[in-house]
Amino acid sequence: MKRFLLAQLSDLHIVGRGRTVWEGFDTAVSTRAAVETLVALDPAPDLVLISGDLTDDGATESYAHLVSLLEPLADRLVVIPGNHDRVENLRAALPASWFPATARNDYVVEGVPRLVCLDSSRPPSDAGTLDATQLEWLDAKLAESEAPTIVALHHPPFATGLAFMDAIALDSAAASALAAIIQSHAHVERAVCGHAHRLVVRRWAGTTFVLAPSIASTIALDLRLGVG
Repeated sequence: MKRFLLAQLSDLHIVGRGRTVWEGFDTAVSTRAAVETLVALDPAPDLVLISGDLTDDGATESYAHLVSLLEPLADRLVVIPGNHDRVENLRAALPASWFPATARNDYVVEGVPRLVCLDSSRPPSDAGTLDATQLEWLDAKLAESEAPTIVALHHPPFATGLAFMDAIALDSAAASALAAIIQSHAHVERAVCGHAHRLVVRRWAGTTFVLAPSIASTIALDLRLGVG
């Protein structure tokens, strides 16, 4: 089997040019550094996935800034929305190849492995969900091929121990349904997400799940119940 390298970035939180977030932090600096690192890799990634919260405010000017920052990765980039994104603005500003979704916001990148991307965002809520139609679509897409597959979404479907992030994760009903579907398809080699701004790697639903950290900020690791 040909070697396949997937790079995952998450939670960039880009805003318009000249603007900052979080009392003066310039997220363009961290995004530019991440892009430069990926461009310099040898061998280069075959595909770069950004797993949500591309922008901090979902504004048109933020996506325009994002596109300019990500241009060096233009030929190998795909994205999924997060709770800070606005799909209508994302779709209008980003090249179609970066978000190859049709009327629905879920899509498949064919290859080995296959990448199946789900939109778990439901703005203005910070929490996520997957509706019955999405779950049925996922099950059907996974049944189409037994090629090694990666499933990607923004919201983690499990508790991280960070109380305030767990309160805005994927809702429990959707998480249970997602787990049952993935468990029933043994060729799902990985599942990935973002959202919680911490690195988490664990076994879940019979596969290995990777929660990618944010390249913009890291949430303090405070596992005390009721804190945050």
